[in-house]
Amino acid sequence: MFKHRKFVAYITTYMQKKKKNWLRPVLIIGFILLLAGAGAVWYIFTEKFADIADENATYTVNASDLIKEFIANDTLANKKYAEQTMVVTGIVSETEAADTTINIKFTDTTTGSYAIFAFQQQHLAEAKTVKVGDNISIKGSCSGGAFSKILEAEFITFKRCAIKN
Repeated sequence: MFKHRKFVAYITTYMQKKKKNWLRPVLIIGFILLLAGAGAVWYIFTEKFADIADENATYTVNASDLIKEFIANDTLANKKYAEQTMVVTGIVSETEAADTTINIKFTDTTTGSYAIFAFQQQHLAEAKTVKVGDNISIKGSCSGGAFSKILEAEFITFKRCAIKN
């Protein structure tokens, strides 16, 4: 019985030593992962987009044709155009100032559906000169389109836009 107690004490001591040796590497790895995560978050929050004016357009379309394509089947149109750089030509139906940007709309008057373009900071001065009725081309990244039940119209949004010269 005496030997049994020595064995239990030996095992307990051995396990306590192993527990201490195991904890330190886990804490070091956790700290390294925390630093890597903080670095990734910093990178994402400080990331700057390239100027859209310098990118090549994947598609060049007329605004009314684009709107009709989204009305016909927005699922297929989203697969085709989402996250693509495009040049869209049309007649400006509305301009609206929003927080730190200018939005320009091309609207299909028969359905009320529209494409809306939000401009990059460096292209705001150009966008402010645009008037309703102007026939212009805008280069932007298509965010996709959807049908609004409230408006009963299709809308297509673009981000990082610039007036195409």
